[in-house]
Formats: sequence, C-alpha cells, structure tokens
Amino acid sequence: MNIHQSGSRLVRILRLCTRGSTATGYRNCRTLIQKHGFETLRKQNGLSCHLRNCMGLTLIRFQYSERIHQIPSEAEDVNNCDRDTKDSSVLSDPSIGSSAKGTSSQYSGPTSEGSSTELERPTEMRTSWEQFCNELRQCTSPSDVLDLYEHSKMAWKYTSNALTTMWETIKRMSDDQRRYEQKLMFEHPLFEKICQKALKEAQLMSCNDLVYSLFALVKMGVSQQSRLIQTLLRVSQERLNDFDERALSVLSSCLRNMEESKNVISLRAGLRLLVELRISQIKTVVALQTIMRCIGKESSMPLKKKLEEKALSLLNRFTLPNLQYMFITLAVMGYRSYPLLDSCSSRIIENIHGIPFWRLVHILQSCKDLKYRNPALLTAAGNHVASMLCVWEVKQLALLLVLFAELGFRHIELLDGFAEMVMARPESLNSKDVLSTLRVFSLLNHRPGEERVKQFLQTLVDLFQSHLSRYSSLELLRGVYYLCSMGHYLPATLNQLFQDDILNDLQCPDHPNRVSNERMLQYIKLGVELDNPSFAVLESAMIADPLLPSVAVNTAVKEMVEAILGDSSLYRCGSVLRDIHFIDFEIALDQERKIAVPFPQDDEIAHLTNIQRVAVICAPASAFCLGSVHPKDRLALKVRHLKTLGYQVALVAEHEFGRLSEDERVVFLKNAIFGE
Repeated sequence: MNIHQSGSRLVRILRLCTRGSTATGYRNCRTLIQKHGFETLRKQNGLSCHLRNCMGLTLIRFQYSERIHQIPSEAEDVNNCDRDTKDSSVLSDPSIGSSAKGTSSQYSGPTSEGSSTELERPTEMRTSWEQFCNELRQCTSPSDVLDLYEHSKMAWKYTSNALTTMWETIKRMSDDQRRYEQKLMFEHPLFEKICQKALKEAQLMSCNDLVYSLFALVKMGVSQQSRLIQTLLRVSQERLNDFDERALSVLSSCLRNMEESKNVISLRAGLRLLVELRISQIKTVVALQTIMRCIGKESSMPLKKKLEEKALSLLNRFTLPNLQYMFITLAVMGYRSYPLLDSCSSRIIENIHGIPFWRLVHILQSCKDLKYRNPALLTAAGNHVASMLCVWEVKQLALLLVLFAELGFRHIELLDGFAEMVMARPESLNSKDVLSTLRVFSLLNHRPGEERVKQFLQTLVDLFQSHLSRYSSLELLRGVYYLCSMGHYLPATLNQLFQDDILNDLQCPDHPNRVSNERMLQYIKLGVELDNPSFAVLESAMIADPLLPSVAVNTAVKEMVEAILGDSSLYRCGSVLRDIHFIDFEIALDQERKIAVPFPQDDEIAHLTNIQRVAVICAPASAFCLGSVHPKDRLALKVRHLKTLGYQVALVAEHEFGRLSEDERVVFLKNAIFGE
C-alpha cells in the first residue's frame, strides 16, 4: 500500500509528539496538532497537502529578536554615498511566518519539575543563534559570510540573514573591489548551496525574510531569469496580501529596477492594486516614498493623485532627507505635483546649508526632469553653492553649474566666482570639465566682467586646444560650437572639424544625433562666414543644407506693430535670414527722422547710410534665463549674428509682453523700435 507524502509527515509529527512532548513544552499531542493546524498549501500529485511545516517544533521554545536586516533606505536608492539614514528593522524570532504568533500562550512550561532536558535545548539554540548573529557582524566580505554559513545550523532564518549580510558587506565596497568580491562569491563552493537552500525554503520564510532575501540576491547580481529569483518572485506574488508595510517597502525597492518578466510584471500590477487599497494604512514617510517610486510612471493618474494626497497629509512628519527624496520620488513617478514641490521647496530653502553636495545634485536633477523651475529655490541653492566655492572641488562645481544651465538659471555671482577659479587653477579641469564649462557659459550667454572676459575666454581656448586629441568627433563639434557661440573661431579646430571623415561621421544617417549635429554645423558655418569670411575650408566642406524654420508669427505683436506703423507695407513679416534665423518683423528706419520707410531693395541698403534695419524678434520664456529677459543659447546666437549683419534687434519676451496692457504694449514697442 502506497502512503502519500502528507501521511508520512503526519506519522512523523505524531512520533515527535510521542517521543518529545516534554522537550517541546506541550502536555499532549492534541495541543501540538492544534497548534500547527491543517491548512492547504499546495497540491502534490493531484492530492492536497494540508500539513504546515514542522520546523518550528524545535524553535518555538524561545523568542529572540536581533537587528540584522536593514531596509534599503532612500539614500541607497539615490546614491551609495549617504549611509546615515538607514532604517533598521527588529526581526521577529526565528520561527516560520505567522506560526510564531501566540507561542507564549500555547507554551505550558516543563511537565516535570527538575527536568533539565527541556531547558537545555532552547538555551543551546538561543546561544547558537546569538553566536551566529555576532559572527555575522564581524564579516567583511561575502566569502566570510559563506565560510560562517558552512558551520551554522542552516535553518531558513540563517539563510535569509546570511544573504542580507552578504549584500551589506558588498555594497560598501568600491566598484573594483565589488567586482572582485562578486567573482569570489560566485566561485565559492558554498554559494550554490545557499542558493539551493533559499530555493527549497522559499515557502517557509516569513514575509520579511522572503523580500530581504530577494532584494539581496538581486542586488548581488544573481541572474534575474534564474529559477531562484523567479521562484522568490512567484512566492512573493502568492503571499502579497500578507505583506506588511515594511515588506511592501522592501519589495518596492527591489522591483523598481528589475528586468521585465512575467513574474515581475504580475507582481508590479498586484503591488499597485494592493497599494491603492492600503494607502490609508501607510504610516511612515519612508514606506510611502519607496512605494511611490516603485509604481513608477506607468501607474494611473488617479493612483498618483491618491498618493499625492497621502503625502500631503504626512507633510508635517517630513524630515529634511524626506523633503529631498520627495523630489526624486516625484521625478521617478513622472508626476509634477506643485503642492508637494512648493511645500518641500520652502522648507528646503530654510535648511539649504544642511544639504550635502550629492543630495543637492539630485534635487536639481529632479527639478530638470520634472521641468520644475522655482526661482526662489534655485536662488537659494545658487547662494549656497557660491558660499562653498572655497570648499568644493572644481569638478563638483562644474556639475552643479551644468544643472543650473539646463534649468536656464543664471546666478551671476556664482558664475563669476567659478570663472576666477578656472583662471587661477586651469590645471584642475580635465577634458570633460572644459567641455562642461564651455557649455555653461555658452548656454547662459554669460561673460565675466569686462576686465576679465578676455583672459577667461583665452584660458578656455588654451584648455580646449590642449585636450583636442582626446575628444571624439561629437565632443569636438560641441566644443567648436560653444566657442563659436561666444565669438571665438580657431582655425586649427575648424580645420580638424571640417575634415571629410569627421563630417561624414557626424552626418551619418544612422547617427542618433544627426539632426542636432547638422544644425550645429550650419550655425558654425554661418558664424564663420559672417565673422571670418576669408576662411577657405568652408567652400569644400560638405554640410547639409538647412531646413527652413517653420515658426508662427505672434499675432498680438503683429497687431501692435501695424497700429504703430499704420501701414503694412512698412515692414516685412516672417522673413528668414540665410535659411536659418527667423525674423518676425523687419523694418527699415530712417535714423534722422526716426520714422519707418518703405523697405528698399537688398542691393540698395548698403549704399543708404541713413537707413537702419530693425529686426523685431519674438521669443518664448524658455529662450531667456529664468526670471529675466537675458537671452540664452540660440536666441543669443541669433542676436549676435543679426548685429553682425547690421541689424538693430528689438527683443520681445512673449511672457512679459502678454502681461502688459494695450497702452503699455505700444510704449514698449515704440521704445524697442525707435529707441524713444
């Protein structure tokens, strides 16, 4: 007669009850069977297996808590430089899941007075567990943990804590050391054994141990398509409803950067549904932010709004790190929440001097990703950086300035101070720092004081030429473009850029930046033609012809121009200069009489000394530096080219023009056109 596996388990438990009822602390078998109950776990060979695991029989006599696991903090998700905000968790006793609940009420003490057997065994277990935890703390590498694990009891609790400690040791290492230790770890004979152990005991682990094990294995680089990772994901999906706030937070951190697979997709979908149901139960800011980052940009807008409302309700509990990480969280979600961002910004401004370098970098990067431009926040950040010029390195300042430039923010004091540092210590800039510096000052159209501008630009030119051999074709193009934007044309760099092989590479149809490359080449070509027409290489340079810009004329400005001039024949509308620069309105002005006259033919203008051409340029707010009407980037380049051709440029900032009344608009345009 064949006995099913579940029957064999029942017989084994009954024997344990008969032999060691005193050792287990239960007076009879009925108590033990009621304790472990019957519960359907899975089906084997078509039959239901109803027995819970019995590994807890030898461990339920004691309760012990040890601080081993650590939830992955937001500082670790953002960068590995900040390690001060870890949130450690106190683990429950090493029993299986919920089977440990109520243990003390079931335990009725020793059955015979003076018996030492039932007292010695739990004491030995507790001592063994304490010794294992103490030795884990002393491990400095994954190999140390594996060597220790070889001599442990190898219960599932030991496996989970060993895996977590392996990741804790490896994450503090440098990149080179980490790669070396990972190689040793994967080659260690015990690593496969501990993975097999985790695979077999996945169903036995508590929720926290399950997600911590999954998190550690993924972070250590175990293949995400392996049977072990996929099994842990599947078990997590089955037990998702049992996860508490901490387990959900750890699972969220783990899933955020995992590769797409059926189990990952299903678990993310289940997590979103569970989060939506449990939003009201979330109590901590860390857990909320972790879950918000996990649901990502793919979540629905109603869910994002619910999470926003929950975050606003917890706003008074936000610490300074919480305020900083909220920017990162919203950037990961792709959700620009002005109430949250404005509230966090106001408190960050008050504590701006307490924010370390890398957190400030991540705040600015998140503002860029969210297209959130808060002048007060950027001004406070700029003042803080300007006060740290003598403390931070040039590389750090260059990185921050790039972020400020991408946000369109021009902090004059900071830029001037950085220019002084570059002139004083040019050797501190490497090839990438030189390109970053050129980009910042070109993009923001900023020049230091008149007495220092020539020295500063010459310093940048010398640095760029010294690193010329290290630049790729794309970096060479960008460097030449930045210098041309600032009015510097170097024959050596132009000759190198206009070589056929480099031009073919930059304008290759398969090049990911082909369109922008062609545009930069066209701007460089036009600038050289205007400022240095004797440069002969341009004639043979194979540069694609520019496409005519398609820009709509601002109707509000057009109405005002017609009202001022009184005749539509006195201006040209929507002309294009050299197939590149779009001019909204072109007016011929008699300088002596200060009146508009009919536009003469192009060949007559050069002979009419009293005729001044006026170009009215309308530009959106994004074409100016934040909070000002200082032109930047290509608008500044257009203005410089037009002035080189003899135009008087009248700039109209559309965001400022729209706020004026009709009378104020007339006065503004008259002053811009006639110089009144």
